Amino acid sequence: MAKKTDATEEKIQAVEDALGKTELFIEKNRKIISIVIGIILVVLLGYFGFKKFYLAPREKEAQSQMFMAEKYFEQDSLDKALNGDGNYSGFLKIIEDYSITKSANLAHYYTGICFLKKGQFEKAIDYLEDFNGDDEFVAPMAVGALGDAYMELGKTDKALAYYIKAAEKKTNDLTSPAFYFKVALTYEKMKDYQKALDTYKKIQTEFPKSAVARDIERYIARAEGMLENK
Repeated sequence: MAKKTDATEEKIQAVEDALGKTELFIEKNRKIISIVIGIILVVLLGYFGFKKFYLAPREKEAQSQMFMAEKYFEQDSLDKALNGDGNYSGFLKIIEDYSITKSANLAHYYTGICFLKKGQFEKAIDYLEDFNGDDEFVAPMAVGALGDAYMELGKTDKALAYYIKAAEKKTNDLTSPAFYFKVALTYEKMKDYQKALDTYKKIQTEFPKSAVARDIERYIARAEGMLENK
């Protein structure tokens, strides 16, 4: 019993010693600690103030400009979507004027797609690479569009890598099978018919309800025929 009491007292003494050392440290470094806490508070207040009084209004302005640019994009008026119509800014101006907003980030995606449609593939790549997204549909579409741009430039290996990345970016019945289909077609282009066949079967097995899967048996049969005739 005496041993347990002694051990308990030793633990209490150790805690008291530790608390004493902590108090001594705080006392000796009170000024430095106060300065550090003050800096942290200033940074936090500055950050929240920046978001509320600068970034939020800028985001609202950018969204109002994006509305017309997106409308022109949907109408396939690519030049107006990129450069504006004189009253509303285009995607390029939104990127320039509202660089740190979510709208400007999205404008990078739209701009990349515009240049892809215009056949300016290097420019498309530049803007698509600057887009940073992680949502369910736009993020995979952006990665897949990079694959399209590299394919148009004749860089098949790089296009394949981006198609695979796009298919795996977010697993869903829309973008995943669509980009796996492009993966399979690319394998066919590279004469790797076994991988093409495996990819077609992957679509059939893992995404049976997708639009791509409705006609996938025809492509499976084609790939099997290519393998037999190889």
